[in-house]
Amino acid sequence: MRLGLVGLGRMGAGIAARLGRAGIDCIVHDASEQAAATAAALDRVTLAASPAALAGLLPAPRAVWLMVPAVAVDDAIDALLPHLDAGDTLIDGGNSHYLEATRRAAKLAARGVHFLDVGTSGGIHGNQRGFCLMIGGSERAVQTLAPVFEALAPGESAAPARAVPPGRPGGTERRGWLHCGPTGSGHFVKMVHNGIEYGLMAAYAEGFNLLARAGTSLAGPDAPSGTFAPALDVAAIAELWRRGSVIGSWLLDLSAEALAADPALSRDSPRVGDSGEGRWVVQSAVELGVPVPVMAAALFSRFDSRGESDFADRMLSAMRRAFGGHGGAPTPPES
Repeated sequence: MRLGLVGLGRMGAGIAARLGRAGIDCIVHDASEQAAATAAALDRVTLAASPAALAGLLPAPRAVWLMVPAVAVDDAIDALLPHLDAGDTLIDGGNSHYLEATRRAAKLAARGVHFLDVGTSGGIHGNQRGFCLMIGGSERAVQTLAPVFEALAPGESAAPARAVPPGRPGGTERRGWLHCGPTGSGHFVKMVHNGIEYGLMAAYAEGFNLLARAGTSLAGPDAPSGTFAPALDVAAIAELWRRGSVIGSWLLDLSAEALAADPALSRDSPRVGDSGEGRWVVQSAVELGVPVPVMAAALFSRFDSRGESDFADRMLSAMRRAFGGHGGAPTPPES
């Protein structure tokens, strides 16, 4: 079996490597010469100089997986479409908005080309751990590419065995991939997945911040009295929680690893970015009338980390000063 792959960034190269180990040949293309050269050194990977060359090296019916940023998906489709035939399949494995999937599927259907939206989770570790795949599109296209999904998914051993309720036999979800529903379903499920990720990350970050500040936050005029807050070994606590705690997770594993290497996290920026999915999940929740206060708060905290609440904080200080005479040293002007 051969699969085309466009986009060899943090996850694309891992997809190619994992497929190669499973005996699936990949024809790959990336505009970055460095990324392409790195991927070309992998087993069972053939480098294509252009989208046209990639299509020419694939047997019909072709399957091409796009692993590019959301803003680049349409350009990637336009570059490939003239070289595809009816019966071929295009897969968008990036973090695109789910409504874009329906538009793209309609465009490709006019040419007889199938489209699958595949929410892909696993990050830079997916090469070794496997990728969790959330798939939307036609049943026929999904079944045709089942060997690819089986090769990329982590398998049943990735999670503890669980009894299957009577009348509900275990399906592919137990192996780490699932046909979630019609076009758009895969990216919708991945959007919600990432919204949950925002909330989990924020909760861990807030908890570790409270531990880290415990021994340093009781000085000054605003300090409460009678508060027990000793200095704590945050890295050791993170390692402790990995063993038997109900909040154990892979995110906690990664947090403990980061704290062990650098307890002060001095190499990491306090400015936290967002790549769009957190905004989309909050917007979708508003449109559906579904409360998602944790996800929304997590998204807004990322805006806060980028200084977007600076004026609001100054306004709070101004109001306190105005109504109560509460002082506060003014911020020195920038040099």
